Amino acid sequence: MSEFGIGIDIGSTTAKGLLIDSDMKVRAKHIMLTGAAASQAIDKILEELESQSGLQLDNIAIISTGYGRARVENAEKSVTEITCHSRGVHSLNSEIRLLIDVGGQDSKVIRIGKNGRPEDFELNDKCSAGTGRFLEVMARVLGITIDELGPLALQSDSPSSISSTCTVFAESEVIGHIGAGAKPDDIAAGIHESMATKIVALAKRVKVVPPVCVTGGVALNPAFRHYLSKHLGTTLWIPEEPQLTGALGAAVIALKGKS
Repeated sequence: MSEFGIGIDIGSTTAKGLLIDSDMKVRAKHIMLTGAAASQAIDKILEELESQSGLQLDNIAIISTGYGRARVENAEKSVTEITCHSRGVHSLNSEIRLLIDVGGQDSKVIRIGKNGRPEDFELNDKCSAGTGRFLEVMARVLGITIDELGPLALQSDSPSSISSTCTVFAESEVIGHIGAGAKPDDIAAGIHESMATKIVALAKRVKVVPPVCVTGGVALNPAFRHYLSKHLGTTLWIPEEPQLTGALGAAVIALKGKS
């Protein structure tokens, strides 16, 4: 086992880096927008990890993950998001058996074994309807920020019906509700409920096995958590920093020297 390990997760929306020591203590971390040039984000992350930790990173193993993992040129190797998220969540809570990760451009549901390795998974990468991008589009239609969307939805007692499984058609439904005079909070609630039901359908293909963990940036959205918990029929466990679990899993692999 190494003394330190670095995990770098280059996602479509955000880039994350994390440095841990042999006691599994986080010594440095950084999250930033990936931007148009992933290589610049990677350089910035490494600079931040070095600055925060006070360590020279030259001899510390790096494992990369995420859609841009191949861009991390000094990584020892790249490992799939499925494996890294599983290992990361397992290191935080070994009781978790189902992981739902909702990112900016895709979502995934992973059944995790007792050893922390994935046993089965399903991906939603063909359509943005079950991703953070879906919420961004709908917030724009409502004329509010993405951060305002979740709290607004929680004010509703009667979510609007949004049945389309495609973001484009769902956007048309939302515009129709606005034209019909529906309350913004009801529309916002319907948006979150629609998204949650899509994720639940994905989860059922893997098999819902509590406890369930939710990660990714969308895990910070209170309305999404509410409707996901409602339709799954179980409580959810959310890590303190749900965006970092992929990078954490990569760092664990770098630390222990095996995937």
